[in-house]
Order: sequence, then structure tokens, then C-alpha cells
Amino acid sequence: MKRTLAAAFGAGCALLAGAQPVSYRLDPAHSFVHFEVMHFGTSTLRGRFGPLDGIVEFDRSARRGEVSVIVPTRIVSTGVAPLDGRLRQADLLASDAWPEAFFVARQFVFAGDALRELRGELTLRGISRPLALRAERFSCGVHPVVQRDWCGGDFEAELRRSDFGMDFGLPLVADRVRLRVQVEAIAQR
Repeated sequence: MKRTLAAAFGAGCALLAGAQPVSYRLDPAHSFVHFEVMHFGTSTLRGRFGPLDGIVEFDRSARRGEVSVIVPTRIVSTGVAPLDGRLRQADLLASDAWPEAFFVARQFVFAGDALRELRGELTLRGISRPLALRAERFSCGVHPVVQRDWCGGDFEAELRRSDFGMDFGLPLVADRVRLRVQVEAIAQR
């Protein structure tokens, strides 16, 4: 019995020692940040940034990794071109000075086998703040077309835009911004 346990333990350690993170690249056709903010207390203004660019190093067996995502603030779309231009101005996104925002996460939080949260830092307008992305759903498998490992999910978070120096329009346009992030990533060869 002791030999069997020792052999199983040794095999398990060998598997863990041999486990390597897989490098994934975000699929630009399926990776966007959507945002929602209350407008004049009557309706919700919605828009999106993207496509996103980024890399994910993910070791599923060890339940750890690193996420590095670039969010193009100059590519914002609400469906109303004059509003998109207004959002890019210096007192809001300041897209000329900071054409990209960055999200970097190194803490993966699991509940059982399910990824529940990515904890990291968002840098927007040159200001960095902690941000946790809660997983609404997340799964991995083999991509049906390219036949490579593939992961994707939907995440959500909230931030206060004033924390990033965007206080124009307060309080008529709410400070709280809800983020909904959709991502798909395909393993690199």
C-alpha cells in the first residue's frame, strides 16, 4: 500500500513538474470591452473598445498564469460618431495622449475547477488602479476550426471613471462604469 501511494505521489509530482503554461493570443474577432454608464439619470450609454490585443500565459493544471491586454482607447464606438469623438477628447479618454489602456493580471482565483476572477491592474490615462474581472463563464477546449487549444469567457467589472481623472459631466453622467469583457484566445504554436 505504501509503495502504491509513493508511486502515485511520485507520478503526480512528475506531472506537475512537467506542466508548462500555454501561450494564447487573443482572437481580435471575438475580444472586446463593452461599457455602460448612466446618462442624465434616464438611460444607459453603451459602447465598446476593440478589438483587443493581448497574450495569456495559462497553466490550467497549476491554476495560474498571466494576462496582458491592450485596449485601444482611440477605437471607441457608441454607434454615434460625434459622441465617439467627444469621448476621445482630453477631459475624458485623452486618446491622443494615451491611445491605449492596459490590463495586466497575475492572480487567477478558482472555485473548484472553475475560474471565478482575474485580479490585476488597469492602466488608463497613465493612471493605474486595481481591477478584478469576475468570470460569468469561462471554458477551454479544442477550437473546432484551427484544431488548437482555445479558451474564452465573459467577464465583468466596475470602476469609477473619476479614479482615472475623468470627471467631466459628473454627476449628470455617472461616475460608476460597468465593464463587460468578452475574450477568446487561441494557443500559439
